Amino acid sequence: MASGTQPDIIGHIMDSNVLELPFINFTDSHTIVADTLSLPTIPSFNVAGVEIDMSITKHVAIMWVASILLITMMLKAFRKPKDVPSGLANFFEAIVLFLRDEVVIPIMGEHGKKYLPFLLTIFFFILFCNLLGLIPYSATATGNISVTAGLAICSFLVMLGAGIANNGFFGYFKSLIPSGVPPALLIILIPVELISLFVKPFALCVRLFANMTGGHVAILVFLGLIIIMQNEWIAIGAIPFAAAIYLLEIFVGFVQAFVFTLLSTVFIGMAAHPDH
Repeated sequence: MASGTQPDIIGHIMDSNVLELPFINFTDSHTIVADTLSLPTIPSFNVAGVEIDMSITKHVAIMWVASILLITMMLKAFRKPKDVPSGLANFFEAIVLFLRDEVVIPIMGEHGKKYLPFLLTIFFFILFCNLLGLIPYSATATGNISVTAGLAICSFLVMLGAGIANNGFFGYFKSLIPSGVPPALLIILIPVELISLFVKPFALCVRLFANMTGGHVAILVFLGLIIIMQNEWIAIGAIPFAAAIYLLEIFVGFVQAFVFTLLSTVFIGMAAHPDH
């Protein structure tokens, strides 16, 4: 939303309890302008001194839309399997085969196929959230640090599960320390390795959040210059730059989904087979 004639860039990026809808006015049916729709709120509750708010927000709604779209498109694409896929089925199959044959198997080996459903789910969910954020009046759920943190925690739990399942509980944590290290160095190595264990999901979280937020800020800044400067000649340079960044953001949406999946694969593979 805007204050006076100044564009509210942060307000567009931040989460909120309202949805911006184009060409709909809920207060005056005689006008056709953009308006907002308030989302239902749920009273917060306290758990161990932490205030938990389960209200539906704009980013939650976008994640629901992304999930529904993904499930619907998958069902439509593979409802009637064909020997030679086409259309949506061809699009999804090409991505699945690429991630399986060029990412998961080279990094984790044949045993990595059992983690493929999780990795594919992460990839397509992030991709759909990224692309939905490029639609006007929508929002980028992956530009919310809470969303990326949740995705990173999921990868972290799978990483721990893979490490413990393949090496045992104590064997996994023992494998974090290189063998043959002098006992005197353990005082330094143990805290460092434990910190590095939690740095991995933190890196996944911040990387996705920063990349998806940065592009949108750049687009809004270029377009906001037209209003801030109040000069139509600024549009000659601002609009082409904003359009170029917008097209770049489509590519970035795919890249960031791939990078998150790639790093998750590497971390899970390292946990499952620390000796490789």
